[in-house]
Amino acid sequence: MDTKNYFYNSRITGQKQSVMAPSVAAALVSFCEQEPEFEQAVEQSGKTFQDCMDDVAKGIGRSISDLDAYKKAVKFYFSTADIHFHMTIDLCGDIGSPPITMTKADKGALNVSLDDLLGDL
Repeated sequence: MDTKNYFYNSRITGQKQSVMAPSVAAALVSFCEQEPEFEQAVEQSGKTFQDCMDDVAKGIGRSISDLDAYKKAVKFYFSTADIHFHMTIDLCGDIGSPPITMTKADKGALNVSLDDLLGDL
């Protein structure tokens, strides 16, 4: 099974489902590329992407965060799996630079390393 086609070429019905489907599909394709065992679980599930999106849409009310939608979708195919989310900020817009690390001091002050801020200047 080609998982990209499985996710991207599925015709999704339902207002909530069709709105969420593109970003959920992109996340699931990425997870399949990261973890062959997850890809195998999707392939062997016998379930459609519509089934997945219907499950994700259940009980969400008016909205759901992307992260929660991805978690529900992953659990639909692999009940014991979980995902972790990590974000960094780039204040300079320089993609090639490492992220600035900010830590909280013992007295509640925020410390910023000048070396991190100035980088290779």
